[in-house]
Amino acid sequence: MNTTLSVPPEAAGKRLDVWLSARIPDLSRSRIQALIGSGHIRLDGRAVKSGQKLSAGMSVTVEIPPPVETALAPESIPLEVLFEDSDIIVINKPARLVVHPAAGHASGTLVNALLAHCPDLAGIGGEKRPGIVHRLDRDTTGVMVVAKNTTAMASLVNQFRHRKVIKDYLALVWGAPRPPAGRAETLIGRHPRDRKRMSATPASGRPAVTAYETAETFAATSLLRVRIETGRTHQIRVHMAYLGHPVVGDPHYGRRREDTLPVPAPARQMLHAARLTLCHPRTGAPMTFEAPLPPDMAALLEVLRSRR
Repeated sequence: MNTTLSVPPEAAGKRLDVWLSARIPDLSRSRIQALIGSGHIRLDGRAVKSGQKLSAGMSVTVEIPPPVETALAPESIPLEVLFEDSDIIVINKPARLVVHPAAGHASGTLVNALLAHCPDLAGIGGEKRPGIVHRLDRDTTGVMVVAKNTTAMASLVNQFRHRKVIKDYLALVWGAPRPPAGRAETLIGRHPRDRKRMSATPASGRPAVTAYETAETFAATSLLRVRIETGRTHQIRVHMAYLGHPVVGDPHYGRRREDTLPVPAPARQMLHAARLTLCHPRTGAPMTFEAPLPPDMAALLEVLRSRR
């Protein structure tokens, strides 16, 4: 795709990459800088640097090459699709599915599954791959939205960044929170001694906000409706432990109280992303997606209700 833009008088003196970021919001600034560096963005027909200052009347030519194939391999992994069109795909992520390839999980991830499931991927950042906007932990289930092109990615990233996306979870926790509804607002950062864990009392971190309300109480546990305003790593699990009510089955932040359950302890944390509300990246229409409880969590709640 080729586009030619003329620099208006009010843009005189601005950096090329900054001006283009505002003019072409579908492209991130880093992507624009990469295109400038590779010669796909030219100023008056000449290759320039990202920091080139503009003058009125200059001609900017933008060439966006087709996306290159990713080095990741498509894998035929079953997915429960809640919604899909040419811009986004929304899935109900099962437990045990890692979202993105990383150390120890080079394959068998959601990204590998989407590469096989979505032949219409238009590419993100010049690479033919799905756009992961947010993540769920390996053993957390529920609604996830993924971008299929750069335009959708830019819109969703902006919505998440400005807290326009509503993220509602269900969490089975130990004990009964007092008060039954409340809010945790702390920094979340790496644990000072265990780098695989996060902490709500770090020396430094990023602001995190979690609101909860009690939906049901049982003998030793409670089912909470949880809404997060931010999206920090392990946020709900860390905040629930910080409040003294860790998520049942959580291997890292939970307390071992399995002997108080009327059934064998769950093999994972009982945390489910139940509902996600956002605006469609192309039409702007508000959309809400809901994911049913996974079988293990639904079965545990049924037993707890029967013994209450």
